[in-house]
Amino acid sequence: MRWKNLRERTVYENRWFRVNLADVRLPDGRQLDHYLIRLRPVAVATVVNAANEVLLLWRHRFITDAWGWELAAGVVEDGEDIADAAAREMEEETGWRPGPLRHLLSVEPSNGLTDARHHIYWAEEASYVGHPEDDFESDRREWVPLKLVPDLVARGEVPAANMAAALLLLHHIRLG
Repeated sequence: MRWKNLRERTVYENRWFRVNLADVRLPDGRQLDHYLIRLRPVAVATVVNAANEVLLLWRHRFITDAWGWELAAGVVEDGEDIADAAAREMEEETGWRPGPLRHLLSVEPSNGLTDARHHIYWAEEASYVGHPEDDFESDRREWVPLKLVPDLVARGEVPAANMAAALLLLHHIRLG
């Protein structure tokens, strides 16, 4: 049951995303118009310290009018290495420079509508370099015990699916 994208055209574009309209053929031969959003890759990073605490940001998302825990994240700039972008975002948003980053997972948070890919990295050490340059992105930055992650996710305090998946995987890797 494969859908075929016969052609698509851009109906809106800016530096962050493109909205395209695709002419799609369904397996039974019918055709339909399908809007899709083309996005730049997103790089995400955090650190889990020796005490099994994970560095998180507490922030408000105006689009959903919700508060929640997140990891530092942002778009990958043209020509930028994804891991370098993850390290840059972590430092800009938290004031912590990660040690060697390891790829944790890549996810497609909404692949029925967008081609977004989020690449999540983590480190086992970080150095505090000062107050975050992008402190406007979160109310606070905290070291949260990794053992609390399943309860935070269950209570809806980690509303973003990509962040919840990453934190639960880190919980599994570090605490079994």
